[in-house]
Amino acid sequence: MIKVSGLTKDYGSRRAIHNVSFDAQQGEIVGFLGPNGAGKTTTMRILTGFMPPTDGEAIVAGYDVVEESLEVRKRVGYLPETVPLYNEMIVFDYLKFMGELRDLPNVEERVDEALDMVAMTDRAQGYIGALSKGMRQRIGLAQALLHHPEVLILDEPTIGLDPGQVVEVRELIRQIGKERTVLLSTHLLHEAQNICDRVLIINKGKIVAEDTTENLQARLVGAERVIVRVRGEADRELGLVIKEIKGVRGVELKDEGVVEFEFASGKDLRPEVAKQVIKSGYDLLELRPLGLSLEEIFLELTNSEPRRGN
Repeated sequence: MIKVSGLTKDYGSRRAIHNVSFDAQQGEIVGFLGPNGAGKTTTMRILTGFMPPTDGEAIVAGYDVVEESLEVRKRVGYLPETVPLYNEMIVFDYLKFMGELRDLPNVEERVDEALDMVAMTDRAQGYIGALSKGMRQRIGLAQALLHHPEVLILDEPTIGLDPGQVVEVRELIRQIGKERTVLLSTHLLHEAQNICDRVLIINKGKIVAEDTTENLQARLVGAERVIVRVRGEADRELGLVIKEIKGVRGVELKDEGVVEFEFASGKDLRPEVAKQVIKSGYDLLELRPLGLSLEEIFLELTNSEPRRGN
């Protein structure tokens, strides 16, 4: 688990992060999002013992990152954005070397296991310098998993991977996240939306939001936007049928048999809408919510200018 309280880091006169506080529990995957320079990497480096904070406290796997840094490092797997690899080494030998640095028992078995987890067994005897960027990223992930860490901290874990590899790594992170604490940063917002239980959004060194994407949508929109699709083209009569339902507002006719409307958050009118649409003789094909995407939430919280239309 991770528990951060009032974490602050200064680089001379520049404050990189200010009073950052959050937690992440065992069995939870938390996404760490923010624009470049927001403080993501600085926070991760503090949590992994790479650098000390200027102020505040961080507890990782039950140990203080400053007072018990060595104990923290034993229990954390870290994948930095730029993976430090030795190009002249063979993949297996590199991982074995990393395992020996950690004084792991049965180190060769651990290496075989890690290579299997990242689907790199067939490259075990190849030179790191001959690998593609995506394969090098997977080797970095393998070294982070070697010692079965309680906490896994990943800085842009899928950067440089092809689409097939991205799917594989996402699934691996999901499996790891069932038993361990995972904190990952990413600029791919749909990735965080797909695999994270919760997201933290940081901007200018401060946490500006912390919640599930669903809850963030409800907090920002304040209303539920819904799409209705019927067979054939939507007509004015369908719009009137929906508009007459008490609590419905903002009805809009779209092309190809689609009507959009909204209602106040916390008051689900979809069952009533479905009943009235069918009762009016329309073949109902689709009825689903249209919440804000994580990208829209991200822009709303990190942009000083309000969204158009608000």
